[in-house]
Parts: sequence; C-alpha cells; structure tokens
Amino acid sequence: MHNLYEQFRQLIPDPPLLAGTVVGVGSGVVTVALPGGGLIRARGSAAIGQKVFVRDDVIEGGAPSLTVEIIEI
Repeated sequence: MHNLYEQFRQLIPDPPLLAGTVVGVGSGVVTVALPGGGLIRARGSAAIGQKVFVRDDVIEGGAPSLTVEIIEI
C-alpha cells in the first residue's frame, strides 16, 4: 500500500520557476520585479539589477540577461 501523504502531495503542482530582475535588497531578502509587472520578495542574496531565477520565494540562481517578450494569448 502506498503512503497516503505521498499520494496527496502528487496532487499538488510544483511551484513554477520564475525569472525577474532584482529591484531591492534587504537583509537576506530581495525584491524581484517580474516581466508582467508583479513584485515578489524572495530569500537569498543578489545585487540590484541582476536577473535571477526564483521558485517558491527562494532565489535559485542567476538568470541570463536576455530581452523578454510577453505574448498574451
């Protein structure tokens, strides 16, 4: 028999990987501007203007500095 908790966790989707630009730096927390105009606060360290990847409010690493195209569907 499978673990009931693991079966439940499989129903919940994984948090998405987001990319954005750091616009504010605090003590262990940065503010990241997303391409769509939203702001999120994430744990980690980065410099202002740096592009970063964020998942579940934690900085996962640096992102490439590429131009962003937003296509609405």
